[in-house]
Amino acid sequence: MATHKNIVSNIFLRLLVVVTVMAALVAIPVWAGTGNGAGEGITPLSVEEISYLNFVREEEKLARDVYLLMYGTYGAKIFTQIAVSEQQHMDTMLKMLDKYGLPDPASAESGVFNNGELQALYDFLVKWGDESYVEGLKVGVLIEETDIDDIGQAILFTDHVDLVTAYEHLIEGSKSHLAAFCETLEKQGVTCDTQVIDQTLFDAIKDVY
Repeated sequence: MATHKNIVSNIFLRLLVVVTVMAALVAIPVWAGTGNGAGEGITPLSVEEISYLNFVREEEKLARDVYLLMYGTYGAKIFTQIAVSEQQHMDTMLKMLDKYGLPDPASAESGVFNNGELQALYDFLVKWGDESYVEGLKVGVLIEETDIDDIGQAILFTDHVDLVTAYEHLIEGSKSHLAAFCETLEKQGVTCDTQVIDQTLFDAIKDVY
Protein backbone atom coordinates (compact mmCIF):
# COMPACT_ATOMS: atom_id res chain seq x y z
CA MET A 1 0.00 0.00 0.00
CA ALA A 2 1.32 3.46 -0.88
CA THR A 3 2.42 5.54 2.09
CA HIS A 4 1.49 9.17 2.64
CA LYS A 5 5.08 10.12 1.88
CA ASN A 6 5.03 8.32 -1.47
CA ILE A 7 1.69 9.79 -2.45
CA VAL A 8 2.82 13.27 -1.43
CA SER A 9 6.00 12.84 -3.47
CA ASN A 10 4.01 11.79 -6.54
CA ILE A 11 1.56 14.67 -6.26
CA PHE A 12 4.32 17.19 -5.64
CA LEU A 13 6.23 15.92 -8.66
CA ARG A 14 3.11 16.38 -10.80
CA LEU A 15 2.75 19.92 -9.50
CA LEU A 16 6.42 20.53 -10.22
CA VAL A 17 5.85 19.41 -13.80
CA VAL A 18 2.97 21.86 -14.11
CA VAL A 19 5.15 24.69 -12.80
CA THR A 20 8.04 23.69 -15.07
CA VAL A 21 5.77 23.68 -18.12
CA MET A 22 4.51 27.13 -17.20
CA ALA A 23 8.08 28.35 -16.82
CA ALA A 24 8.94 27.00 -20.27
CA LEU A 25 6.29 29.12 -21.96
CA VAL A 26 7.58 31.93 -24.14
CA ALA A 27 7.46 35.13 -22.11
CA ILE A 28 5.49 37.24 -24.57
CA PRO A 29 3.08 39.99 -23.49
CA VAL A 30 -0.60 39.12 -23.51
CA TRP A 31 -2.47 42.08 -24.90
CA ALA A 32 -6.09 43.13 -25.23
CA GLY A 33 -8.53 40.42 -26.14
CA THR A 34 -6.97 37.80 -23.88
CA GLY A 35 -8.24 39.12 -20.57
CA ASN A 36 -5.06 41.04 -19.68
CA GLY A 37 -6.64 44.48 -19.72
CA ALA A 38 -3.96 46.23 -17.69
CA GLY A 39 -4.62 49.87 -16.99
CA GLU A 40 -2.93 52.72 -18.82
CA GLY A 41 0.78 52.88 -18.06
CA ILE A 42 0.87 49.33 -16.70
CA THR A 43 3.04 46.80 -18.52
CA PRO A 44 0.91 43.71 -19.29
CA LEU A 45 1.94 40.35 -17.87
CA SER A 46 3.51 37.60 -19.92
CA VAL A 47 1.81 34.24 -20.44
CA GLU A 48 3.95 32.60 -17.77
CA GLU A 49 3.35 35.40 -15.26
CA ILE A 50 -0.39 35.00 -15.72
CA SER A 51 -0.09 31.23 -15.31
CA TYR A 52 1.79 31.59 -12.03
CA LEU A 53 -0.58 34.26 -10.73
CA ASN A 54 -3.59 32.05 -11.45
CA PHE A 55 -1.85 29.06 -9.89
CA VAL A 56 -0.91 30.86 -6.68
CA ARG A 57 -4.40 32.34 -6.33
CA GLU A 58 -5.89 28.83 -6.39
CA GLU A 59 -3.11 27.37 -4.25
CA GLU A 60 -3.90 29.87 -1.50
CA LYS A 61 -7.56 28.89 -1.82
CA LEU A 62 -6.57 25.26 -1.36
CA ALA A 63 -4.84 26.12 1.90
CA ARG A 64 -7.83 28.11 3.16
CA ASP A 65 -10.36 25.45 2.21
CA VAL A 66 -8.37 22.61 3.78
CA TYR A 67 -7.83 24.50 7.03
CA LEU A 68 -11.47 25.47 7.35
CA LEU A 69 -12.40 21.83 6.89
CA MET A 70 -9.81 20.74 9.48
CA TYR A 71 -11.17 23.33 11.90
CA GLY A 72 -14.66 21.95 11.40
CA THR A 73 -13.36 18.48 12.17
CA TYR A 74 -11.07 19.17 15.14
CA GLY A 75 -12.07 22.62 16.41
CA ALA A 76 -8.41 23.61 16.83
CA LYS A 77 -7.86 27.37 16.62
CA ILE A 78 -4.63 27.01 14.68
CA PHE A 79 -6.62 25.96 11.61
CA THR A 80 -9.11 28.82 11.68
CA GLN A 81 -6.45 31.41 12.54
CA ILE A 82 -4.27 30.40 9.61
CA ALA A 83 -7.31 30.10 7.34
CA VAL A 84 -7.97 33.81 7.98
CA SER A 85 -4.41 34.57 6.86
CA GLU A 86 -4.84 32.41 3.75
CA GLN A 87 -7.93 34.41 2.86
CA GLN A 88 -5.79 37.55 3.07
CA HIS A 89 -3.28 35.89 0.76
CA MET A 90 -6.09 35.09 -1.66
CA ASP A 91 -7.20 38.72 -1.51
CA THR A 92 -3.66 39.88 -2.30
CA MET A 93 -3.57 37.71 -5.41
CA LEU A 94 -7.03 38.92 -6.43
CA LYS A 95 -5.82 42.52 -6.23
CA MET A 96 -3.04 41.62 -8.66
CA LEU A 97 -5.50 39.92 -11.01
CA ASP A 98 -7.78 42.97 -10.88
CA LYS A 99 -4.88 45.34 -11.46
CA TYR A 100 -3.97 43.56 -14.68
CA GLY A 101 -7.56 43.09 -15.82
CA LEU A 102 -7.49 39.31 -15.47
CA PRO A 103 -10.42 37.03 -14.59
CA ASP A 104 -10.39 35.24 -11.25
CA PRO A 105 -9.66 31.49 -11.67
CA ALA A 106 -10.80 30.65 -8.15
CA SER A 107 -14.21 29.04 -7.70
CA ALA A 108 -16.53 30.49 -5.08
CA GLU A 109 -17.34 26.91 -4.05
CA SER A 110 -15.23 25.43 -1.27
CA GLY A 111 -13.06 22.49 -2.32
CA VAL A 112 -13.50 23.12 -6.04
CA PHE A 113 -10.52 24.03 -8.25
CA ASN A 114 -10.07 24.76 -11.93
CA ASN A 115 -6.50 23.45 -11.81
CA GLY A 116 -6.75 19.65 -11.99
CA GLU A 117 -3.53 19.02 -10.07
CA LEU A 118 -4.62 21.27 -7.22
CA GLN A 119 -7.98 19.48 -7.18
CA ALA A 120 -6.21 16.13 -6.86
CA LEU A 121 -3.98 17.49 -4.10
CA TYR A 122 -6.94 18.93 -2.21
CA ASP A 123 -8.86 15.64 -2.39
CA PHE A 124 -5.85 13.73 -1.09
CA LEU A 125 -5.07 16.18 1.71
CA VAL A 126 -8.58 16.30 3.15
CA LYS A 127 -8.71 12.50 3.20
CA TRP A 128 -5.33 12.35 4.89
CA GLY A 129 -6.14 15.08 7.39
CA ASP A 130 -9.38 13.37 8.34
CA GLU A 131 -7.42 10.47 9.88
CA SER A 132 -6.51 12.35 13.09
CA TYR A 133 -5.64 15.74 14.54
CA VAL A 134 -1.92 14.95 14.24
CA GLU A 135 -2.31 14.00 10.58
CA GLY A 136 -4.22 17.21 10.03
CA LEU A 137 -1.25 19.16 11.40
CA LYS A 138 1.08 17.24 9.08
CA VAL A 139 -1.15 18.28 6.20
CA GLY A 140 -0.66 21.89 7.29
CA VAL A 141 3.11 21.44 7.24
CA LEU A 142 3.01 20.02 3.72
CA ILE A 143 0.76 22.80 2.42
CA GLU A 144 3.00 25.55 3.76
CA GLU A 145 6.17 23.91 2.47
CA THR A 146 4.62 23.52 -0.96
CA ASP A 147 3.48 27.15 -0.94
CA ILE A 148 6.98 28.37 -0.07
CA ASP A 149 8.51 26.32 -2.87
CA ASP A 150 5.93 27.18 -5.55
CA ILE A 151 5.83 30.90 -4.78
CA GLY A 152 9.61 30.99 -4.79
CA GLN A 153 9.46 29.64 -8.35
CA ALA A 154 6.88 32.26 -9.31
CA ILE A 155 9.24 35.02 -8.16
CA LEU A 156 11.95 33.72 -10.48
CA PHE A 157 9.74 34.18 -13.53
CA THR A 158 8.55 37.75 -13.14
CA ASP A 159 10.22 41.13 -13.38
CA HIS A 160 7.15 43.01 -12.14
CA VAL A 161 8.09 44.56 -8.80
CA ASP A 162 4.48 44.56 -7.59
CA LEU A 163 4.17 40.82 -8.15
CA VAL A 164 7.52 40.10 -6.51
CA THR A 165 6.48 42.17 -3.48
CA ALA A 166 3.13 40.36 -3.24
CA TYR A 167 4.77 36.94 -3.56
CA GLU A 168 7.40 37.75 -0.95
CA HIS A 169 4.63 38.79 1.44
CA LEU A 170 2.95 35.42 0.90
CA ILE A 171 6.18 33.52 1.50
CA GLU A 172 6.74 35.30 4.80
CA GLY A 173 3.24 34.30 5.85
CA SER A 174 3.81 30.69 4.81
CA LYS A 175 7.04 30.54 6.82
CA SER A 176 5.20 31.74 9.91
CA HIS A 177 2.41 29.21 9.32
CA LEU A 178 4.91 26.39 8.83
CA ALA A 179 6.64 27.21 12.11
CA ALA A 180 3.27 27.33 13.91
CA PHE A 181 2.21 23.93 12.57
CA CYS A 182 5.58 22.42 13.50
CA GLU A 183 5.45 23.84 17.02
CA THR A 184 1.93 22.50 17.52
CA LEU A 185 2.86 19.12 16.06
CA GLU A 186 5.89 18.77 18.34
CA LYS A 187 3.74 19.61 21.34
CA GLN A 188 1.86 16.45 20.42
CA GLY A 189 5.13 14.53 20.74
CA VAL A 190 5.57 14.15 16.99
CA THR A 191 8.71 15.16 15.08
CA CYS A 192 8.11 17.77 12.39
CA ASP A 193 9.99 16.73 9.25
CA THR A 194 10.43 18.41 5.91
CA GLN A 195 8.68 16.79 2.95
CA VAL A 196 9.36 19.38 0.23
CA ILE A 197 11.86 22.12 0.96
CA ASP A 198 15.57 21.92 1.75
CA GLN A 199 16.37 20.74 5.29
CA THR A 200 18.56 23.77 6.00
CA LEU A 201 15.78 26.19 5.05
CA PHE A 202 13.25 24.11 6.97
CA ASP A 203 15.35 24.24 10.15
CA ALA A 204 15.99 27.97 9.75
CA ILE A 205 12.27 28.69 9.47
CA LYS A 206 11.57 26.69 12.63
CA ASP A 207 14.33 28.56 14.49
CA VAL A 208 13.48 32.10 13.36
CA TYR A 209 9.66 32.20 13.23
